[in-house]
This record gives sequence, C-alpha cells and structure tokens, in this order.
Amino acid sequence: MTNKDREAAGHWLVLVLKVPAEPSRHRVAVWRELRRIGALSLGQGVWAVPDVPVFADGVGRALTLTEQAGGQAVTLQAAGRGPGDAARFEALFTAARSEDWTEFLADCGKFEAELAKEIRIGKLTLAELEEEEQSLERLRRWHRDLTARDVFGAPEAADAGRRLKECAAACDDYAERVFAALHRTPEVEQ
Repeated sequence: MTNKDREAAGHWLVLVLKVPAEPSRHRVAVWRELRRIGALSLGQGVWAVPDVPVFADGVGRALTLTEQAGGQAVTLQAAGRGPGDAARFEALFTAARSEDWTEFLADCGKFEAELAKEIRIGKLTLAELEEEEQSLERLRRWHRDLTARDVFGAPEAADAGRRLKECAAACDDYAERVFAALHRTPEVEQ
C-alpha cells in the first residue's frame, strides 16, 4: 500500500443500496459482487470498503448492478469521528480478511492432501496433472485477490504466502513424478 493509500485507508466508502426484492437474482448478484471485493456488511443494504483505488472497480460494478435492477444507490465518503472509530472499522475489516486467509490456508491443505493421495495411489497421469495445475492456478488467483484487498495486512497473510509457495513446490514434485512415470520404459520380458 502506498503512503497515499495508507492515508486514504482512514476514509471509507459507505454504500447504501436498495435493490427490488424480485427477481432475487439481482440482489444476489449485488451481494456476490460486494462479498467478492471484501466489503463489510454494516446492516440491511449498507456496505463499507476502505476508500482506496483497489476497490473502485468492484464498487462500480455493484452500483451498476443495482441500477440495472431498478434499484437505488447512494455512495458516501466517511471517516470516523475520532481515532477510535477508524480503529474499530480497520479491526472489523482486518478480521474479515483474517477469515478469508483462514479459508485460503485450509484450501492449501486440501490441495496438498489431494496431491499426496494421487501419489499414494499412483495416479500419475497428464490429465490429473492438468487438473492439479488448474487447482494451483485457482489458489494463485485467490491469493492475488486477497492480497489486493487486504489493505491493512491481516496477520495470516504472511503464512498464506509461504503456504502458496509450498503448494507450488508440491505441484512441481507431482509433475516430476508424472513425467518420470510417463517416460519409464516397460521392462522387456525375458
């Protein structure tokens, strides 16, 4: 985060959104977009994000979805009345990112367990390798997205970076095993 971003992080965008109840797909689309960008739900139709550039596109998409659904949106710039308010908001936002990182770390464990299982049962095929590489790429995208929106630096972020490297190394090891198995020449019977 740049110094300008740190300074702005004490400021928040508060979104007050009213989306028609039917069809529900519109409310769900807005909700998913806000959850995807890591917005804090402050109550019925009220959301907040730090007022930093990384959230601009997602906020724009949520506002567009709201308007396309025939809803109403009001966006406010806000700051706490004092340092305590800013600290509480930052703590809420960081706690939400900690939950995201915890889920990410659990998926890293599942990924490594899956690789270990494939090695244990000898499933060393190109098709399985491609599937595992896609899973690793999904973890990389998720890590990149979480890193971008973790503007205050949740404590789990460093562990998540280390675990992603471990997942990549485990996938490399699996790839080497697959290629070794594919290039192994069958023994000729005597």
